[in-house]
Amino acid sequence: MSTCATVSRDLDEPISGTAATATTWLLLEQPGPWGAKALTSSHLDPALGRALETAAVNTGVRIALIRRPGRHADLAPSRVRQVYVAHTVPGNAWLHSATTTDPRQLLGLDFAALGAGDPHSFGSALGGRAHTGDPLALVCTNGKRDRCCALLGRPLAVELAASGVEGAWEVTHLGGHRFSPTVLVLPYGYAYGRVGAHTVKEILQGVQEGRVVVEGCRGGSAWERPGQAAELAVRTAAREYAADALSVVRTDGGAPRWEVTVAHTDGRHWRVIVAQGASLPPRPESCGASVLGAPARMDVVAVRELTAALAG
Repeated sequence: MSTCATVSRDLDEPISGTAATATTWLLLEQPGPWGAKALTSSHLDPALGRALETAAVNTGVRIALIRRPGRHADLAPSRVRQVYVAHTVPGNAWLHSATTTDPRQLLGLDFAALGAGDPHSFGSALGGRAHTGDPLALVCTNGKRDRCCALLGRPLAVELAASGVEGAWEVTHLGGHRFSPTVLVLPYGYAYGRVGAHTVKEILQGVQEGRVVVEGCRGGSAWERPGQAAELAVRTAAREYAADALSVVRTDGGAPRWEVTVAHTDGRHWRVIVAQGASLPPRPESCGASVLGAPARMDVVAVRELTAALAG
């Protein structure tokens, strides 16, 4: 059976610079089935889902629903739910957690502050605190968005949970179905594609050690897509894998060509040329697509370390 994921893999479509963008992720546990637009098509009150979507607009916060891997019966809708919020910008990356029996409490959050990296409203509205457990591995499994997420994502989530990965959750949507199984790792916010359980465990071990695994990485969600590709290219060129070492500090130009400046905490800077291309030949961008497309790709054309004068 041919799927968008098998076609993308067979055509060796590059995955760098394809991660969803969000400075902050807000995750709400919602058991039971999910529709294609899960915030308004699940057992969560759709009016609440719409209100949360509205509250998050233009704040840098991306909201997703999560559930534990396995069967998805929702027999106790009033159950205690897990809530997480994670800020992903290097130098201020954090992950906080809370529980709630009333998801309407999320409307008390200051979304603009959360997007800017201030967690205080999470504490005041939900009693949230810094997460002290394992990092999170969020596996996209929403088959209503794309069947690849169900066919490839669900087995991965189940395998991770069965092997003792405490931070394994299913998540509603991470974008890029054709790179399934796709995984987002928090708190650092790096997304991965076409990964197996062994690779995810290596990635999580890296998170615990404060480093980024570049292999299979789609990019850091803190940056726009040209910045994602540029940062990964600098990591590879400089062999720099410390999670907080690099930041995208400037992006000049626009599609189809950008000049991205990446800075190191030690003062070094790089200028990276990123060009937007089209993935050819045309292929299905998702299993539900009725027409073939040529997905945009981020191609790194050049990586140059700058002198101190140029960097300034």
